[in-house]
Formats: sequence, structure tokens, C-alpha cells
Amino acid sequence: MTPAAFKRSIRDLQVWCSSCMVAFAGADPIGVLIGAKRSSATLIHRIAVHPEHQRQGHGRHLLASLSSKLAILGPPRLVSEVVATNGAARELFSASGYVEETTLTDYVWEGSHRRAPGQPGYVIPVTVDDLGANGLLGERNLRTPWERSIETLTARKGEIDGLAVASEERIDAYVLYIKNEHTILSVWSGVDDGGSRLSELLRCLGPAGPGAIFPKVHPAELSAAQLHSLGFRPAATHLLYAASAAAG
Repeated sequence: MTPAAFKRSIRDLQVWCSSCMVAFAGADPIGVLIGAKRSSATLIHRIAVHPEHQRQGHGRHLLASLSSKLAILGPPRLVSEVVATNGAARELFSASGYVEETTLTDYVWEGSHRRAPGQPGYVIPVTVDDLGANGLLGERNLRTPWERSIETLTARKGEIDGLAVASEERIDAYVLYIKNEHTILSVWSGVDDGGSRLSELLRCLGPAGPGAIFPKVHPAELSAAQLHSLGFRPAATHLLYAASAAAG
């Protein structure tokens, strides 16, 4: 991680300096924990221990120290989104009292030849602010991962493009994405049309669409069957671990 990337994470993810810790062996830094803090929870964004000092309890000590601090200052909820293949991280969080809550899945959009029957509405550009003003970035966003939450979308709104299907009275469906990162950030429809409106919007992404990653999808956002019908295939998986802060 570069200094520029770290500064960006402070803005985008609300990395909180007082939730970041360094472990030392004498004068040598041997471990680091980077935490991001919001009113709802603290995210263990990064945790690492130097290879020569692993298996000595340093990672657990970092987690326990942060937990003790948050037991006093709050918020009490701690979470981490761990790549499922990272056995060492999974072992660390399990040994530290974290519980595996759910699986988050990366999906890749492979394109779709589906077309909406008839005219589904007008396809228009939308911004994060437009969606917020229409009450479409509310409580449902609580199930999204940290990097796609309403706070992150708001922080990155200048980089985010969006398309929506609009009827005369409302926005029926929308897709948010970052073109140059080939990333889809949000897919939503308020109309039960079998996915026709969303299929049309995804088709309108052009070169930014096929191959784009829709990261860390919570099963409460869209079901695997819905995503499959839209042309997404599952890729990597992540495990959401959670714990409650406790004084040491």
C-alpha cells in the first residue's frame, strides 16, 4: 500500500487513525492493523504480521487491543471480510472469537442477450446524489460490503457513473459502476419484471460491462438465481466475520 492509497482509504473507507495499531518487537515494527470506523461498526481493513514473527500471538494481540478500546469508545461491532482461501486469516479471526456470519461472492458479468419485452422506460444517466435524493440509497444498503456501502458510494461519487430506467413517476431500476475500474457497484430494481430492466441497463454499459466485477455480493442483495439470469457468474468468495467488542 502506497501513502497515496492509504490517504485515499481514509476518504473512501473512513480508515480511522485511532483504530490503526502497530506491534513492535523492541524498536522493530512487526505487525500492523488498519481499521476503518463508522457509526455502525469497525472494519478490520488490513492485518498483517511479519513472516518471521508469525504464530507468536501478535495478530491476536492487535485484535484484542482494538476490541478493548472499542468496548469503551464504540462502536461495539467489529467485522472483517476475509478471502475464503486465506486459511491463516480465517484461523486468526476464529481463534480471536469472531463468528462467520455469511459468504460474500464476487460475480463477473459475462454479458446477456436478453432484451426487455416492449419498451421498459427511458434509460437515463443518474448520479449517486440523484439516487440519494429519491430515497434509493437507504436501509437496503446496510447489507452491502464496506466498499460498496452508502458511505463509500458518497465518498467516491465523483468517480461513479450510473444508468437508470425511469418511468413518468419514478426510477424503476438502476446500475452504478466505475468505468475505468471495470467494477459494478450497485444493481437494483424496484419492479418485478423478471430482471428485464436490469438486463437492459447492463447491456447499455457497453465496453465497461462484459467482464466487470460485481464484488462481495451479500445473499440478501440479489439471489444467485437472479444474478445468473442477468448474466453473472460467481468467482471468488469472501467470508464475513463479526465480533462484539469486549474489554480485555
